[in-house]
Amino acid sequence: MFMGGLILFSAIILWGVALWMSPHGEAADTGVEHVRTTVALFVRNSAMGNLTLCALAAWLLFPRRRPRAPRRDWAMIATIAVIVLTSIYQLFWLRSVLH
Repeated sequence: MFMGGLILFSAIILWGVALWMSPHGEAADTGVEHVRTTVALFVRNSAMGNLTLCALAAWLLFPRRRPRAPRRDWAMIATIAVIVLTSIYQLFWLRSVLH
């Protein structure tokens, strides 16, 4: 349970950094187009890393024996679902921008 929580926490941090570095919108200055591609590759790699971390965290956090009041489980499921859905959105958005 501890390692699953730690991995989920690292996925949340990676998710936040990837959203912060997201290249949505137009470039503010001229001559920075080469940085946009580098940031897009970073966002793609972090989205794939988030999917991997969420899968590993879900595997470690949900044992066979379930508690009687699963409020904690629903909160973790919602957190994992938000991270996974935004990571998949980022992958599809980057594919439409770069190709």
